[in-house]
Amino acid sequence: MKAHVSSILLGVRDLERSKRFYTEGLGWKIKNDWGVSVFFESDGASPVGFYGREGLAEQVGTSPEGSGFSGLVLTYVVREQARVDEIMAEAEKAGATILKPAGDLPWGGYGGSFADPDGYIWSLGYSAQGTDQPYAE
Repeated sequence: MKAHVSSILLGVRDLERSKRFYTEGLGWKIKNDWGVSVFFESDGASPVGFYGREGLAEQVGTSPEGSGFSGLVLTYVVREQARVDEIMAEAEKAGATILKPAGDLPWGGYGGSFADPDGYIWSLGYSAQGTDQPYAE
């Protein structure tokens, strides 16, 4: 198996709420809306989409119940420190829960994190220390 993710699919409790959060709140563009799942324009990266939580759990053979930290964090690396602050503000305005306000990080970078309406954690980061990072923008 290669170190590659073909797509990222999030199980959400309310499809319409999630669509509003990502499109109206964060400005994402929908590529396909199949009713039971939605995929966004990926700009060349692994596609991100969501599926009803119950249906996705059934599809992969697990329970839709869960609480606490799942161990999954979605990262978003940017080229400018100011962009971290801009995205954090956009997310908060859209209804995200700010988990860690943007600030200096112990390893020398700058970043913060938020949770979307379903509790999925997004970690935003910037670092001037390298040029080969997996930049999202």
